[in-house]
Formats: sequence, C-alpha cells, structure tokens
Amino acid sequence: MRNTEDVLSLSTDTERTFIARSFRNISVPVVLILASGLLPIAGCNRGHNADVVATVNGHAIMQADLDRAYKLQLGDAAQQQQPSQEQADSLRLNVLRELIDEEIVEQRAAKMNLTATNEEVDAKLAEMKAPYTEEQFQQRLKASNQTLDDVKHSLRRSLTINKLLNKEINSKITVTDADVASYYNQHKAEFNLLETKYHLATIQVTDQPSSQPGNLQGSKATNDVEAKKKIQALKNRLDSGEDFGTIASNWSEQPQTAPNGGEMGFIDESQLHTDPTVFAAVTKLKAGQITEILPLLDAQTKRPAGYAIYKLISRDPAGQRDVNDPRVQQAIRQQLRDVRSQLLKSAYLEMVHDQAKVENFFAEQIFKNDAH
Repeated sequence: MRNTEDVLSLSTDTERTFIARSFRNISVPVVLILASGLLPIAGCNRGHNADVVATVNGHAIMQADLDRAYKLQLGDAAQQQQPSQEQADSLRLNVLRELIDEEIVEQRAAKMNLTATNEEVDAKLAEMKAPYTEEQFQQRLKASNQTLDDVKHSLRRSLTINKLLNKEINSKITVTDADVASYYNQHKAEFNLLETKYHLATIQVTDQPSSQPGNLQGSKATNDVEAKKKIQALKNRLDSGEDFGTIASNWSEQPQTAPNGGEMGFIDESQLHTDPTVFAAVTKLKAGQITEILPLLDAQTKRPAGYAIYKLISRDPAGQRDVNDPRVQQAIRQQLRDVRSQLLKSAYLEMVHDQAKVENFFAEQIFKNDAH
C-alpha cells in the first residue's frame, strides 16, 4: 500500500474491507490495483491490435493498463535496480493475469446486477473525503496524478467486487459453536497470556525536524519550544472531550501509528518496563483514560526527543482465556471465516476463469519471441 500521503490512502479501515486482499496467492494484491484507479474500462469491444494485450469475453485490456499496473507493482525497486528483460516479462505476465481475473469477476458481477450505483459511489467518496478539507483532497488528487473521475471509477469497481464476494462467498460461510470449541481445544495454548498485555494508543510530538510527520495535517514541530506548545494544545483538546483517534490521525508525529488513530496494538508488560515513566503512568489508568503529557525518549539513545500522551484501550491480565470469553469467541470466528473465505475465493476464481473466454496476446507474443 502506498503511504498516507497518497490520495487513495484517504480510505479508512472500512474502505480497506471493500474487497479481499486477493483471491489467491498471486503477485499483485487485487486491492492495490483497484484502489489505485489504474483500470479504465474500455467503452466497447476492440479487436486485437498493438495496444491490446488481452481480451476477456471480447473486452479489451489495454497495453496502457498493463504498463501502469506493472509500474505500481515494481514500485521503488525500479529506482534501485532495473529488472532483466526476463524478470520484467515474468512480472508483467503475473500482473496481466491479475488484470484478467479482475475483469472476469467484474463482468460476473454485472451479469448479476451487482454493479455499484452512483449513490453508493458518492457515499463512499464522501466518507473518503471526510478527514480532509476540499483543498487537501485536491492536493492529494494532484499528487497522485489522478482525477476525481479516476477515483470514482476505482471506487465503483471495488464496491462492485465487494458486493459480488458478499453474495457469492461471504454469505455462504457459517461458523458454528462446535467449530469454535474444536479450534479452541486444538489451540488452547494460544489463549494463555504469559503476562499482562496493554492495548494502547499514542499521540507523539517530536522536537526533531522531519519531512514526513505521517499525520493528515502535515503538522510538524521543529524544536522543543514548538513541540511543548503543540502537545499542550492537543492535551487541552483531549481534556475538552475531543476524540483521541481523530487528533492522533491529524496531529501525531508518529508515522507508524498516526494513520490508525494512534493505535499501538497490544504491548507486553515487560516491554512497558523499558520506560519506567510510561509504565508507571499507564498502569494507573482505567480503560478509556489517558496519561498526562510524558517525555518521549529516543529509542536508541534514550534521550528526550519530544512528548507523548498515551491512552489505555484495554488491559488483559495474564492467564488462560476461557472459550466463552467474548474476545476469544470473536478471534476464533474471525480466524475460521478468513480461512474459509480464502479457500472459497480461490475456488471461485478458478471456476469463473474456466467459464470465461480469455485471449492473452502478451503471453502468446512472449512465447513466440522466446521459444526456440
């Protein structure tokens, strides 16, 4: 995934659930291509010419589509080392197979009248734009070399495929109480916490200059005076009742956690002990409470590098979790659903691929040029 400065990382966690990461283990995750607005749909069937690399039921996939998807997959690696011709062709074949699979699935959705409506696209677009001012949104559009129509097209395709998956696959998955009990009995040790875990979120402000603060506002303190002033202003807003996650996303200078509302995940108690000040403050909290402003230490030098505020989301004491614990139930059900969903998606894609008429001209050309 591209970073939060990319326009299509405007998506929330909900946005990222629009489609599965992939239908199977292939080189290019479906969501990366869909969320990047790289796949314009041809207005009509086109014959095989130099600009057409494949057709799906007569629908053309263009060379320009393949080129853009290939560059996305190659990413920063292209600047470090250019692949050989054989490596490039191999990657392009994988990318094209993914484009073909996506087109097959989208055509299937259209036949079942599951194509996303204008209202659904507009609603999701509004959700994506919500964290930004109109000016910020337009800046991100420009930075990604996309138009608003590109983004709408991307959203329509991802919403459409999500609707198809929900109908054809996810709605057919059932996890029974017996399934949960069986999984728990076979993996009981996984639910035995050896030490207390703290589910934390953080807002951090550093006094070190950085070009990538990682927050939505692009806000960055450059010295201790600015850092102290900024963290105090954020603490005042939290004390007045503003949402911790929203403030973290917009203003925290921790690039790894800011995009997720400051979410740090579950931290072992022994890990918290590495900073006695943080440990003392966090262990006094009840779920939902926040610390005072604390000094932020550099991970390597252990010297002051700014300021931080922590929120305790939950505390999980050490010990064996019972199968009836709601969190255990939820974790097991999600795990079983994910495994079954992945299997069904793989089988489903193979099935619909077999039913489609696919012509891969790019593969034919490689074989013709390289076979001796």
